[in-house]
Amino acid sequence: MAVTREETATTGDMPTYQIRAPTTALPQGVMMAASPGSLHSPQQLAEEATRKRELRLMKNREAAKECRRRKKEYVKCLESRVAVLEVQNKKLIEELETLKDICSPKTD
Repeated sequence: MAVTREETATTGDMPTYQIRAPTTALPQGVMMAASPGSLHSPQQLAEEATRKRELRLMKNREAAKECRRRKKEYVKCLESRVAVLEVQNKKLIEELETLKDICSPKTD
């Protein structure tokens, strides 16, 4: 139903309103949209639950992918650090051996 306002001819009178059927009809098979809370058929609820589940799974896949990427980066960083520390340790051991040779009393 549509509400239209009609002005009266004399000034000072209150406007009058008339309720009438809408002049344009929706094409066959087209329904007017209802508020989101009013569509609660079991099929719609199941579709909504499926949609939410798919969205949650997609977000979880993306988060897991990012987590694996960060972990791989972290492991590479640790491996690099281990390599540097191993080289440093080897140099320190060699330096220690050199110092031992220099400082130890020589026996003939």
